[in-house]
This record gives sequence, structure tokens and C-alpha cells, in this order.
Amino acid sequence: MPQEIELKLALTDDGPERLLTHPLLSLPPERLELANTYFDTPRGELETARMALRLRRTASGWVQTLKTAGHSQGGLSRRGEWEWPVAGEALDLARLATLPPMAALPVDLLERLVPRFATDFRRHRWLLDWQGSRIELALDEGEIRAGERHAAIRELELELKDGEPGALWGLAERLAEQVALRPANASKAARGAALLAGHWPLPEGGDALALEARATAALDAWQDSGDATFRDAARQAYADLARLAADARTHELAGRLAEALTQDGTPTAGGAALALARHLHA
Repeated sequence: MPQEIELKLALTDDGPERLLTHPLLSLPPERLELANTYFDTPRGELETARMALRLRRTASGWVQTLKTAGHSQGGLSRRGEWEWPVAGEALDLARLATLPPMAALPVDLLERLVPRFATDFRRHRWLLDWQGSRIELALDEGEIRAGERHAAIRELELELKDGEPGALWGLAERLAEQVALRPANASKAARGAALLAGHWPLPEGGDALALEARATAALDAWQDSGDATFRDAARQAYADLARLAADARTHELAGRLAEALTQDGTPTAGGAALALARHLHA
């Protein structure tokens, strides 16, 4: 199965500008304008099956992509991905039907697919050799549109092209020395679906990994909804993690993040959220 391994990072308002001046990214990036439409059934059956189907317009033509959710924690995700060029602004249903993830879905699902939401953004892209690995950096700035609701896109994706996943963490920490960023688990597809529904469910807490995942999801939800109750949920998850931590490093980082949110700040500054995610997941 084709697999994508990437680390997703949310940026603050001035994050893109600061990233563009980072010394590691001195070579001119490739610049792309990407317009994307996501498809699902009216009942959201692909979302329920944790899949995302996208049709993307680029300067060189149209591309269709199917992604499966796979596993995502601490901003690092591993998921199935199938991508191929298509002739125009229409889904290639014939090839879609042949992909392994579709076998478990109702046979008439393809006939009920409709556009659900859109993401349009500008991408700056670099290929970087880092610690013996090859990594693609994609800085995205734009907007998600779902009905009458909108949310800004300001994110950096580090995708492993060759090498070891640990290199993604090392590169992210190097970038965090100059750019305020944090791990983000929600894909653009998940963000669009939540925005369309006006509903941002949070995973339950529990052990250290579950509490960190709940905090990250709450921060993603706060970013897109503007609802301060999600900030409070993130703060409580970090406070619980600090209280239950089995090691001093987790206790110190989680406590620092909870304190930042108590002061109405964000846990991007200082890279504490990134350091915590790497400590728990790397």
C-alpha cells in the first residue's frame, strides 16, 4: 500500500513570513496555487470510514487523491495515499472503484458522491536533505470554505521522501528555533468536515498519549472554531498530563503548556508542544 509519512505543524499569524526567512530555506521554493474540492456522500460515509477524496487543480492539470486516515499522533501521521492525474474537472470513478479501501464500502457509494467543501491555498515547497534523510517541506497559506463557514490555512507539512521518521522531528525542532509552531493532527479534510458540520469532537483522555492527543485536537478545534471552551479543554488536558506524568520531562513540558493557556497564550511559542510530542511519540 502506498504510504505517506508526514509531520503537520500549525503556525501563528506571522509564522509563514518568519519561515520564509529561515536560513535553512535559503534556496528559492517552488510556488504553487492549489484549488481543491473534497467529495463525500451527503451522509458523510467516506468521513465515517476515515477516508478523504480530493480533486485538485494545479497549473499542469487535475489530480485525484484518495487518503485513508491511518495513524496520527503528535502531528506525525502515517496513512495510505493513492494519487493519479485525471482528464478534467470530474472524478475518475472507474479507477477509484478498484482501490483496496473502497472494497469495504457500499457498491452504490460512488454514485452518491457530491462536492462537500473546498480548500484553496498557495504552497511554497522545498526539498531538503537533512540528517541523512530527504524531506519535502510544504508551507500552505489560504482558506477552507465549508458552506458559510471559513477557516484560515497556515500550516507546514514535513513529508518524508527517503530516510528515517526521526529526521522529521529534528528538522521541526530546528525550524522552531525561529518560527512559532506546534504539532497539529487535523488534516485539511478533517478540518473541512468539522467546519461544515460545525462540530469538533475531541478524543477522550486517559493515559499520557491520549491526553496529549486530546490537547492537540482541542487546539486544532480552537483554531478553527474560535470557541474558547476548546482552549480550556486543551489547558485541562495538559494540566492532567502534568499531574499524571510518569517522568520529569513530561511533567515539566505539560505544565508549561497548561500555564501558557491559563495566561491566554498559545503553546506555539518556545516549541514546548513540539518537544512534548517528540518526547512522547518519537
